[in-house]
Formats: sequence, C-alpha cells, structure tokens
Amino acid sequence: MKRMKILAIDTATEACSAALLWNDAVLTREQVAPQAHTRLILPMVNELLVEAGATLSGLDAIAFGRGPGSFTGVRIGIGAAQGLAYGAGVPLIGVSTLQMLAQGAYRRNQVEKAVAAIDARMNEIYIGAFMLRDGLMQAVTEEAVILPEQAGDYLAQSTVTVAGGIAVGTGFTAYTELAAGLGLLPAATTQEGNLPWAQDMLPQAVAAFRAGDYCEPALATPVYLRDKVTWKKLPGRE
Repeated sequence: MKRMKILAIDTATEACSAALLWNDAVLTREQVAPQAHTRLILPMVNELLVEAGATLSGLDAIAFGRGPGSFTGVRIGIGAAQGLAYGAGVPLIGVSTLQMLAQGAYRRNQVEKAVAAIDARMNEIYIGAFMLRDGLMQAVTEEAVILPEQAGDYLAQSTVTVAGGIAVGTGFTAYTELAAGLGLLPAATTQEGNLPWAQDMLPQAVAAFRAGDYCEPALATPVYLRDKVTWKKLPGRE
C-alpha cells in the first residue's frame, strides 16, 4: 500500500499546530498561542517541510481542523489550508476538532470510548461522543452545541453507551463537575492534554483520502455548529 504524504494544520482553538506525515515519519509543531495563529501557522508548515526534505507539490492532500471552535480560529485554519492547497495542486480533507480530541485521547491513553467537549463560551459547550473502530475514533452522536446541563440528555440519544469512557477537552476543564456527572473519567489535567493537535488528524485523514473523501480547495467548509439548531427540542433550546 502506498505510503501517504499528508500535511495537517489546525488553529480552531487556543492551540496552533501543524503535523506532517511524510512516508512513515510524523513530524510536528505545536504551541498554545491564542492570539498568534496567523503569525505562527505558515512558518510551522515551512519548518516541517524543510525538516522532512519535502515539498508541498509532493503531498497527497492537506488536512485542516474544520471546527467547531473559535470562529476566527476556524477561518484562519481553513484559509491557510486553501492557500496551501491551491499552491500545491492537492485536495483538502476537513477533520472535526472534536474527533481530533478523541483521537488524541486514544493516542495518549489507548481508550476505546471518549466524549470530547470544547468550551464554546456563552455558557455552552461543543460536544461529541466517539468510539474506537479500526484504530480510529468514530462519531457515535451528531456533534452539537448545548448547555452543559443538557449533556446527559444529549449522550442518552446515542445507541452506544459511553459511560466509563474518557472525557477530554476544555469543555470539561471549564465545567469541572461535568465528567463525573456523566460517568466519565478525566483525560488529563494538563492544558495540552485537553486541546486538539494536528498530529491527531493524520489517522483520520489517511482513512478519508483512501476512501476518496476529500474535496477541491474551493469546496472546503467550516463547521461552527451554532449555525444549526440541533438541540432546540431540549429545555432552554426552544
């Protein structure tokens, strides 16, 4: 099977990161830098290419964190990915920020079930539940933006029980009682352990590319979740 060459970038949260899968090597650049994404992301990419002796035109695809997350951060990431993809003549692969969190929890802790949540401000969280299948954290719920107190009802909609799984993301560090109330184990106490990192896009991006699940740069779309009224049937969301 062909060895893949994929660049991944993410700026959707406080984390700014890039990762390069070049043949079998994975190289990374990572920094917590809430206000510096625009300044950092392209130099990170350049450093990775130089370190690997790689070129943009030699890539198979570029993956980007499609959100949910900061509106500005998501736009910075997708804009950078589109510019790089146009220059390289390669397609784009969007990967959920919540899925990245779950994949990172698997990478660090080898867990099979995870609930990922990002602090969405305004007393809300972005949330999604995931289960391991063939080495990939796959969604078992539709991602949503909800009030923290609605998380139990939200998870109850899944046909898969996630109790006993790991809780990961700033949604759980912002609402410290939430994980225990849902029967989940905390993933990490460090800030870095609760942020999404580009290297955790790579397994998803490889699978997506091999399945033909990619798009032209102009068709890349962000996911904000607040554009959707997914949970208006729940109390407080009418």
